[in-house]
Amino acid sequence: MTIVSAAAAAALFKDCTRCFKFSSIVGVGLGGTLTYRHTYKINRVHFSGSIPSSYYCCATLSITMEEVKPTFDVDKAAVLVNEMRKTFSSGKTKSYEWRMSQLESISKMIDEKEKEIIEALHKDLSKPELEAFLSEILMTKSSCKLALKELKHWMMPKKVETSMATYPSSAEIVSEPLGVVLVISTWNFPFLLSLDPVIGAIAAGNAVVLKPSEIAPATSSLLTKLLGEYVDESAIRVVEGAVRETSALLEQKWDKIFFTGGARVGRIVMAAAAKHLTPVTLELGGKCPAVVDSNVNLQVTAKRIIAGKWACNNGQACIGVDYIITTKEFAQKLIDSLRSVLEEFFGKDPMESKDLSRIVNSFQFMRLVNLLDEDKVSDKIVFGGQRDESQLQIAPTILLDVPEDSLIMQEEIFGPLLPIMTVEKLEDSLDMINRKPKPLAAYLFSDDEQIKSKFVQNISAGGIAINDTVLQLTVSGLPFGGVGESGMGSYHGEFSFDAFSHKKAVLYRSFAGDAPTRYPPYTPGKQKQMKALVSGNIFNIILALLGWFRD
Repeated sequence: MTIVSAAAAAALFKDCTRCFKFSSIVGVGLGGTLTYRHTYKINRVHFSGSIPSSYYCCATLSITMEEVKPTFDVDKAAVLVNEMRKTFSSGKTKSYEWRMSQLESISKMIDEKEKEIIEALHKDLSKPELEAFLSEILMTKSSCKLALKELKHWMMPKKVETSMATYPSSAEIVSEPLGVVLVISTWNFPFLLSLDPVIGAIAAGNAVVLKPSEIAPATSSLLTKLLGEYVDESAIRVVEGAVRETSALLEQKWDKIFFTGGARVGRIVMAAAAKHLTPVTLELGGKCPAVVDSNVNLQVTAKRIIAGKWACNNGQACIGVDYIITTKEFAQKLIDSLRSVLEEFFGKDPMESKDLSRIVNSFQFMRLVNLLDEDKVSDKIVFGGQRDESQLQIAPTILLDVPEDSLIMQEEIFGPLLPIMTVEKLEDSLDMINRKPKPLAAYLFSDDEQIKSKFVQNISAGGIAINDTVLQLTVSGLPFGGVGESGMGSYHGEFSFDAFSHKKAVLYRSFAGDAPTRYPPYTPGKQKQMKALVSGNIFNIILALLGWFRD
């Protein structure tokens, strides 16, 4: 096992479930020597033995597949990348016609295989059909449709103004593909978050390798099958697998790596990319706050918070509401409203609801249970708290005023638990948010224009939505990406095209208009003329030009 894969394995086990003891992971990792053994059964993972309790699984690259003799190693990864480089070097992927044909094929694939996609998402996450359609199929198709509509415009060189120093001249910015790129996707929206960046990579003219998440095996397998049928395999390939396969891919030199997942594995990806000076886009996450003022329409606010929490993959979403901040005097009204709307949406017994996704696997289930059962947290539950490990279900759960130093307030929850923190006055919420790493998204519910302005000016986040949640993701003209620990780089719409392009500066000049002041010897007269040119004063510029012609 390589150092990268061992480090990946160590990171995967860090902070997931402190009650488990694991063993059998072999290699030198972040915390010493590790060995592992694993089996896969009904999308649930079973371990035996021991590993330091500070390591646990909660990221994209988890081990959820049967141990078999590896069929994809570093050598095969190198062969794959070489094949892709030959394709890219042929110039095939750079043509407008090739890009359009591949995007049209993906759009056709989504239309023709919608039922199979929905079935795979249900197998992996029990996603309700409408949620799967809206959040994965429709959004992926919208990205494809926009790229098809705007591709010619995106590819056109962008004219820019030139300066007097280059007169006469013209200049432009030419977008060129980076080359052979790697997309590593995650499990919570396994179809959308796999294909959305791939669409951007294709639109920009790259050859692309997709590594889907093994934690969503049905969707991973389906993507491999469908892309093999619908797109050009000489330039677009899928590699399935887990830590070994991802590590083999990360050993290679890429022209760009696009990763969606957790911050711990993001660090490993970035370290691997640094060996080759490969640029990265990291779409991570964080604790996304929602601040609720007392002057809001409470019914609408409750519905929109629930839509951005439990109706969004049961809380397993990087931009989902992670915690709420409101005033002490308003908290109970908000809790009552949330309770009422939750019952309206999911019934009196939400564990029986068909409109909630399940927790993805046993590791994530036990991680969430541990957050809930921490001594200083367990007595803070004001709604919900039911759980069923056999069904991997946890009911929508609201907690009030958990300690800020509790685990649930220190790490991204990524599940159906929602702490509500209270402050004396709403302005205090800004300090609470700013004490934590910058989130991927931040939300404010208020009709106070001054509070809105303060929130936008003082909260640093990947994106902000006022009086709603999650919907900023659907606006193609807005970049989607993190800041600080929530990620780097952005995509969506033209930003996806830009994420996989190099903006090449090009200056065009004729052989006329050479300025004598440019060349030695640098006489006092030449220096005076040059200063006049750069002064910006039109009279001085005219005098300098007359001096050129005289010389």
